Amino acid sequence: EGPGSHRGLPSSPTRRSSDLSDKPVTLAAVTGAHGVAGEVRLKLFGEGVDALKPHKRFNEGALTLVKIRSDNKGGAIARFAEVMDRTSAEQLRGTALSVSREVLPDLEEDEFYFSDLIDLAVVTEAGEPVGRVCAVENYGATDIIEIEKADGAKFMVPLTKQAVPGWDDARLTLKADFVD
Repeated sequence: EGPGSHRGLPSSPTRRSSDLSDKPVTLAAVTGAHGVAGEVRLKLFGEGVDALKPHKRFNEGALTLVKIRSDNKGGAIARFAEVMDRTSAEQLRGTALSVSREVLPDLEEDEFYFSDLIDLAVVTEAGEPVGRVCAVENYGATDIIEIEKADGAKFMVPLTKQAVPGWDDARLTLKADFVD
């Protein structure tokens, strides 16, 4: 499996193939500064710190990874060549770290990148708008998508065929019974 990828299970929803070759894949996000020397804390998406190590350049070359280590809490601490101090590190808070899809291993038929789901419009099977996918998490049992409604309220749904019959590169379809 590739970094940030997920191998679908028999109960996983159907992912209709589409051409996402131009869309970068987000592997992590900066959550804040760490210390005073310009290191940053990272939230990791996918397979952990080892998935980031092979990549030295992020965001079309804007950030060059110098050093990375686990924070032993499921995240990572990183240093980028372009970040010299805590102030610069704090300015990166919220920055997604993405790489070109072409530098990642090819996905199998039943795999997808969590980042491909982020910001997808969510609709019911009848086509009624629900909101947008704002996060994908996995707490061990199954993947969970977090959906943000237009009013800002959020709710979580298991990423199973029973709740999510499928998605494509434009929208994710949710069974009406799971709309909160």
